[in-house]
Amino acid sequence: MICIGLIRERKKQSDYRVALTPKQCAYIQTKYPTIKIVAEPSPDRCFSDDEYRAEGIEITGDLTNCNVLMGIKEVPADALIADKTYFFFSHTKKKQPYNQGLMRTLITKHIRMIDYECLTYTDEQRILGFGLYAGIVGAHNGLLTYGKKTGQYKLPAAHEVKSYEELISAYEHIKLPNIKIAMTGSGKVASGVLDVLTQLDIEAVEPADFLTHQYEYPVFTHLKGASLYARKDNDLFHRDDFHAHPEAYKCLFSSYVNQADVLMNGIYWEQKIARLFEKEDIKRNDWRINVIADITCDTDGSVPINLGAATIADPVYGIERATIQRTTPFQNTKSVIDVMAVDTLPNELPRDASQYFGVHLEKYILPELLKDTSDILERATICENGKLTKKYAYLSDYAL
Repeated sequence: MICIGLIRERKKQSDYRVALTPKQCAYIQTKYPTIKIVAEPSPDRCFSDDEYRAEGIEITGDLTNCNVLMGIKEVPADALIADKTYFFFSHTKKKQPYNQGLMRTLITKHIRMIDYECLTYTDEQRILGFGLYAGIVGAHNGLLTYGKKTGQYKLPAAHEVKSYEELISAYEHIKLPNIKIAMTGSGKVASGVLDVLTQLDIEAVEPADFLTHQYEYPVFTHLKGASLYARKDNDLFHRDDFHAHPEAYKCLFSSYVNQADVLMNGIYWEQKIARLFEKEDIKRNDWRINVIADITCDTDGSVPINLGAATIADPVYGIERATIQRTTPFQNTKSVIDVMAVDTLPNELPRDASQYFGVHLEKYILPELLKDTSDILERATICENGKLTKKYAYLSDYAL
C-alpha cells in the first residue's frame, strides 16, 4: 500500500498550486486500489480543504503514516520528515546557493528526493512541469504591459480572473495595434506563448520577413534553433552539437532589436549559452524593443537587464536605456524598457496549472511508483539512504 500525502506549501511567498486536484485524487484511488491519498490542511491552496473532503480525501495534519509526500516548492529543512520519499521542485541540481542547507538536510534525514524537474525520458525530455502555463501567463503579461505602457488597450491581470477560459474571453474584445513581437524558445513554454498569440489573432511571419517588412496588423516571429544561434566558426547550427558545446555558438538576436516592439523570452539558459544581447546594446540608436516578458526569468541571464524576479502583485519594472538603472515602469517613452520578470508565473492561474500538472503526474509517474524498479524515478532521484545517487555525485562539494 502506498500512502501519498499532499503537503501544504510553506515558503514565505505563498504558492497556490497543488500536485493533484481533488477530483484527480478521487480518480486515482478508484483506479489504483493500492494507493491512498491524504492532504495536509492548507489555508492557501487553490483547492480548499472542503473540496478535497467532498471527493472523499482525508484532511490530516499527521503525515507520518505516508510513504510518499508531494508538494510544489521547496520544503523548509525543519519541516522535512525523515526517511520519506519526497516529490517537489528542489532547485538544487545547479548547486543553487540558497538551497544548500536544504540539500544537506535531505541527506542527513535519509530522504529520497525525487525532483519533478529531473523526471525525464531517456532522451532527457522532461515529463512534468508548469512550462505551458508559464508561457501562457508570461505572454499575457507581456501584452498587458505593452497596453499599459502605451495606453492603447487594457487587459486584466491573469491572477484577477478565475481561469484561462475567462482570460480568453477577455481577448474577444481586444484589437491590438500593429506591434511586432519576437518570441524565443521551444517546448512547453513556447507552446503556451503560441496559444496566447493565436487566441489574439496575431499573425506568424518568417524571421526573414520580420527583419525586412513592416505590417498593418500585429505579427510575431518564432526564433529558435538555427534562427537564433550559429556556430562562431562556420555560421551553421546542429542541435546536438549546440547542446554539447553551447560555448561554440553565437546568438543572432541582435538583428531583431531594431525590428521588434516586444520580446517574449522563453529559452532555456545557462552560463555557457550566449545571451540574447548585452546590457550596453540597449543604448543602441536603433534599439526598438520597449517591453520584455522574460518568462525564463534568470537574473542577469539571457536577458541581462533582468535585475531579479518581481512579484505577481507588482510584476514589472522599468530599465532606463541611458543608465541601465531600474526605474518606474509604464512610462510611454522609448527611453525606458519595461521588463516583466516573475519566476512563479503559473501561480497566477493555479487551478488550471494544477489540473494540467496533475494529469501528467497521474498518467506518467504514478504507474512508475507501483513498479519494483523504475528508470524514470531513478534518473530523478537526487539522494536517498543518506547519500547522493551516482548521477548527482557532482553535487558532493555542495551537499556534504
